[in-house]
Amino acid sequence: MASRAIGREVLPSGGLVQFAERHDPLGELGVNDLRVEVLAASVNPVDTKLFRAAGPFTVLGYDGVGVVTETGRAVSRFLPGDRVYYAGTLDRAGSNQSIQLVDERIAALAPSSLAASQAASLPLTSITAWESLFVKLKLHTGSSGTLLMVGGAGGVGSMVIQLVRALLPEITIVATASRPESVEWVRTLGAHHVVDPRTLELDGRELANVDWIISAWSAGRIEDFARVVRPFGEIVGIDSGPIDVTPLKAKSATWHWEYMFTRANPTTGADDHHRILTTITELVDSGRIRNTDTATLSGLSIETLTEAHRLVASGTTIGKVVISYA
Repeated sequence: MASRAIGREVLPSGGLVQFAERHDPLGELGVNDLRVEVLAASVNPVDTKLFRAAGPFTVLGYDGVGVVTETGRAVSRFLPGDRVYYAGTLDRAGSNQSIQLVDERIAALAPSSLAASQAASLPLTSITAWESLFVKLKLHTGSSGTLLMVGGAGGVGSMVIQLVRALLPEITIVATASRPESVEWVRTLGAHHVVDPRTLELDGRELANVDWIISAWSAGRIEDFARVVRPFGEIVGIDSGPIDVTPLKAKSATWHWEYMFTRANPTTGADDHHRILTTITELVDSGRIRNTDTATLSGLSIETLTEAHRLVASGTTIGKVVISYA
């Protein structure tokens, strides 16, 4: 069986990178695999970074929603006809194709209250936000203090804000945003306070003694974080390194890296992704959190993927850009 796939390829002459369409064989269905007819996907910053990487034809796409059409012999969680969602892995072809093989241990039933394109906005950012809050920072229902979300209007920031409001009632969430539309977005999602990312000022004074920081924009900001974080505070970086965190030493602050693909395989915790996404589905269907798509493109094509990558690479998008394949 073949899948219609849109992938990035490097032209032999000049090294130009572009999208191309192929009909690629899917390969053998693994014992834990789902064969999924993909209905929608979203584009994340990791897609735009990997697009620029050297290498052979590669199918990107690290959020997917689709209908299960066949299951491997060891699959126990899903049946043909189930609608699932997932963030995928880096070592298998992504969701920018019509049919995809996905390990059941990284998938969950998609929220029944959402359209496929809406559900596609959630997996990668939800997992990243969840691991940042509950695995890295080890927050729990009784935790109290102040959390600064740097990049509040982005995909991960949008989920961090919502999860704090839904599950961590004693924590004050401060989000950075600069444009009026970004400020309105993070307020709508539940941020208690909004500060300009350039000044980190609230009511005319720079933030101080912040307990936790989650940062989507860390380069060049470590000295700022060192000023506003409390002694022995903790910071989670979800963007790319290398970053010199030496300025944090005087505060004895802890720096964590969060990379959701670390657990996206059976040896390092793939089942955790299933559990996290199952909880996200419950929170969405109960009305406690919402989808974060703000731009929807139609059709799996070179044109729609090119436009989606352009929007995400601009660094000005709010929430998520999704593509509906129907």
